[in-house]
Amino acid sequence: MRLELKGITKRFGSLVANDSVNLVAEPGQIHCLLGENGAGKSTLMNVLYGLYQADAGEILIDGRVVKFSGPGDAMAAGIGMVHQHFMLIPVFTVAENVILGHEPTKALGFLNMDEARKRVREISDRFGFDVDPDAIVGELPVGVQQRVEIIKALIGDAQVLVFDEPTAVLTPQETDELMAIMKQLRDAGKAIVFITHKLREVKEVADKITVIRLGKVVGEAKPTSTQAELASMMVGRAVDLDVNKTPAKPADVKFSVKNLEVFNHLGQKVVDDVSFDIHAGEILVFAGVQGNGQTELTEAILGLHTRVHGSIVLDGHELIGQSVKHRLDWGLGFVPEDRTLDGLVADFSIAENLMLDRSDRKPFAKGLLLQLKYLAEFAAEKVKQFDIRTQGINQRAGALSGGNQQKVVLARELSRELRILVASQPTRGLDVGSIEFVHEQIVATRDQGLPVMIVATELDEATQLGDRIAVMYRGKIVGIVPADTERARLGQMMAGVVA
Repeated sequence: MRLELKGITKRFGSLVANDSVNLVAEPGQIHCLLGENGAGKSTLMNVLYGLYQADAGEILIDGRVVKFSGPGDAMAAGIGMVHQHFMLIPVFTVAENVILGHEPTKALGFLNMDEARKRVREISDRFGFDVDPDAIVGELPVGVQQRVEIIKALIGDAQVLVFDEPTAVLTPQETDELMAIMKQLRDAGKAIVFITHKLREVKEVADKITVIRLGKVVGEAKPTSTQAELASMMVGRAVDLDVNKTPAKPADVKFSVKNLEVFNHLGQKVVDDVSFDIHAGEILVFAGVQGNGQTELTEAILGLHTRVHGSIVLDGHELIGQSVKHRLDWGLGFVPEDRTLDGLVADFSIAENLMLDRSDRKPFAKGLLLQLKYLAEFAAEKVKQFDIRTQGINQRAGALSGGNQQKVVLARELSRELRILVASQPTRGLDVGSIEFVHEQIVATRDQGLPVMIVATELDEATQLGDRIAVMYRGKIVGIVPADTERARLGQMMAGVVA
């Protein structure tokens, strides 16, 4: 089945998310739609899947114009989507999840679960998925859950499969397995649309590459194109994809965590007996699939969790039992993983965001009065130093692009007197140009002799940015290894294999 998107335009108010986009998916072909977060990739696929209605343009299947009022129409036409965030019910079995919405029945309308199990086994055996129809989905590894999502699409005889950022929650080994599955599906005659911003994956599987930037198709690339060439098309300028740093010169231990345990609001232990040290002048990167305790670890360091046991010592000073403000005042710089929710006040100006948590003291305040002249000078200096693209220091932070919002957060944290920098997914959702800048700032902080702790979900980032890598799995540190450890070994550790 041949799929064609012709002149698709989708607007949200004054924002043009897709601007006259053309795309063709041919049977037996993996067509990669490459672009940074916010480029319009997922919006385009939501139009295709009937979740959005296009303002202009047409969808054609085998040359015939079709209109989808919802996902049901798209599925009936032979289009299946594998979402980044799984659409599965954890307490249901594989078979129950797969047939949900189009349940096979037998006499008197009773569910025909034998037929459901049979269908799951047939697809699983055909493509080597090795999925048990009676397994409870919530008990399956993430990589197997994704196979269940693929079976859901295939059981409806989908001829066009859309994979929307499918590797975001996978280990490297699970990613490799998914790449192999996509090739199998292609060889079986399916048309594959693969949405991603990861250059390594594009190089691995693409038969055809379309690059989208700011809602527009900026060109097509060949699978033989280099990663640098692809990155340049995505951003619109040359980008250095490597993290340029000299070997670390670690000094004394400045940050020490011992036997740390963190419990969530349900009383579940989410960080389990974690211990590690960070030296002055080194970057320790925490790697692992998201959801294995990294977020709770960084939040406990900042003081956002109350049910915490163990010790957190920064430069000889115990932080357990201290307030968030005390920790920040002591020199803890913190970049949260969600800049919009935790890093900025969207309705505050850039200048106001740059002095958050310091508006009660000199030089920003004198008594009860803000020193607006100093704040304006300080903000202007940081806007220039961190290359924040803005209409002015009084522009709302919420009106900035994601990359520029992250620069505001970094500018604020790095302009204080720090004893450590803790950054959780500091390049999340950024284009490769902004990533390059953020990496430079992190390395410069290390080179000033500070300890740096980073949480990274991208293995390439972890190996390039870190001096050492700590891998977390289910709340525990599986091991702490040199940054030049082989990817395969790191992938095993991310799956829980002890170093």
